[in-house]
Amino acid sequence: QVQLVESGGGLVQPGESLRLSCTASGVTLDAAHIGWFRQAPGKEREGVLCISRGISSTVKGRFSSSKDVKKNAVYLQMNDLKLEDPARYYCAAKPVSYVSACPTTARDYDYWGVGTQVTVSA
Repeated sequence: QVQLVESGGGLVQPGESLRLSCTASGVTLDAAHIGWFRQAPGKEREGVLCISRGISSTVKGRFSSSKDVKKNAVYLQMNDLKLEDPARYYCAAKPVSYVSACPTTARDYDYWGVGTQVTVSA
């Protein structure tokens, strides 16, 4: 049984940083594409960034993601958080047997966590 668990969300002020964690059981995250998504109330789920199988870290603007193979975990570092960033943040996994570009759309991922809430308030 595959389970993804996000943690690390919370309340921060604009300009501060947060690091979210995604730990897994039943799936090896290093053998999967990992996607980070977020969904705010009343809005569609949107992609934050993804990290491909075989890649240890990636950066996209204020956000970066890295893997800890020993812990079977993936992290999302969020810097300079802004008032438009509050949402529930999810990690998702798509096991693949070969190195390729990670998908950026939610429907392409097979497994999802329940998310962790990020709130940004002055």
